[in-house]
Amino acid sequence: MNSPLDLLDRPAPAAPADLTLRRGAARVLLDNWTGASTVPSRSLYPHQWSWDSAFVAVGLRHLSVRRAQRELESLLAAQWADGRVPHIVFNPALPHDAYFPSPDFWQSSTAGRTAGAPASVETSGIVQPPVHALAAWLVHRADPAESRRRGFLARVRPRLAAWHDYLLGRRDLGGGGLAAVVHPWEPGMDNSPGWDRALQRVEPSPPGTFRRADLDHGHPADRPTDLDYGRYVRLATEYREAGYDDRVVRHRFAVEDPAFNALLVVSELALAAMARELGLPGQPHTERAAGLTRALVDRLWDERAGLFRVRDLHTGEPVDERTVSGLIPLLVPQLPEEIVRRLRSTLTGPRFSAPATHLVPSYDLTGHAFDPTRYWRGPAWFNTAWLIERGLRTHGFQQDAERLRTGFLTEAGRSGFAEYVDPATGAARGTRHFSWTAALTLDLLSTDPEEAGP
Repeated sequence: MNSPLDLLDRPAPAAPADLTLRRGAARVLLDNWTGASTVPSRSLYPHQWSWDSAFVAVGLRHLSVRRAQRELESLLAAQWADGRVPHIVFNPALPHDAYFPSPDFWQSSTAGRTAGAPASVETSGIVQPPVHALAAWLVHRADPAESRRRGFLARVRPRLAAWHDYLLGRRDLGGGGLAAVVHPWEPGMDNSPGWDRALQRVEPSPPGTFRRADLDHGHPADRPTDLDYGRYVRLATEYREAGYDDRVVRHRFAVEDPAFNALLVVSELALAAMARELGLPGQPHTERAAGLTRALVDRLWDERAGLFRVRDLHTGEPVDERTVSGLIPLLVPQLPEEIVRRLRSTLTGPRFSAPATHLVPSYDLTGHAFDPTRYWRGPAWFNTAWLIERGLRTHGFQQDAERLRTGFLTEAGRSGFAEYVDPATGAARGTRHFSWTAALTLDLLSTDPEEAGP
């Protein structure tokens, strides 16, 4: 295993400014490494998060392929028997009050026993977006010889395939071929205005029944409201009381999210590439990706709005909000050309163009619910910028991609690798020294611009 100094001294970009940025990003990842995985933040998020670890692995591959592999394997070791990959894997060395909801709230090893929760580790009972197969394929490509020597793909591919099977089996709640999310934390955009209407059906848990540890480390203006949190707690409690069994619980919150399903498409294509690398047929995964793409367009595309919409499965109707989730399907390589052009037009238009930072706000800049500081209700996030940058390159919009890449690197460095920023000013919001911001900075500094597809 490499020493910390070895990782900092790996080959780097030649420009002095890029070298300084790279060393700063590497230092964040070294400081947030626990020995088996990387925490998003030592203070605000002190455990292992699912899609955070996937993004972290994408960046770690430029420092240590072994460590990037370990990041993903440590997460997948907590996979449930039904295939789900939990959104948090808890560190047993930390006290329960280090984060809420804590292990004693989720009670995964007991409440989730029937659904297949592992007995040896405590996790949450919900999931996050399926970007893991894409991350694993990129880690493999960083050093194929080392990957083959360690049998990395042979170990992770079956787990990743089971993860996708869970999403497209148990979670096809709408019956239309897309995966549904059943809690606002699952699509990773916790308090997005895209969930507001669906959450109105949920009676919040009383404030006195839980304590928010996030406010010990984050400013209340940057975080979801107490009302939002009460609803999150209610939904998680009801899922726990149903044993986390999707076959029996009636989910009061159930939506089809564009970004979640777009990432599933791209990760299916990554599984196809893994299968071919291992001498197995990739066609089942490419066919599944094609079917997902058709369902994504048929069920979620809004021609009038020029982006993809969230679908509320209780009403069967699209949600009339424009969020960054609706732009992330640019990642999907086989989208119809006219849809690609419309997405680019929306991305560069007044609703999502922030000229001062060149980043992408999480919500329509002209929308009624826009808030430049409050989490997913307006701030620009670095992981969504990375995904959209990759999508732009996938479809040949190199100048747009380079503009977004430059904005990303500028604001990541200027903000101290912030969790997110005000899209108009670049002011740092949320926690600092955030792992996926640092990891994706490393990736954009290091990756060949032609490396866009899985």
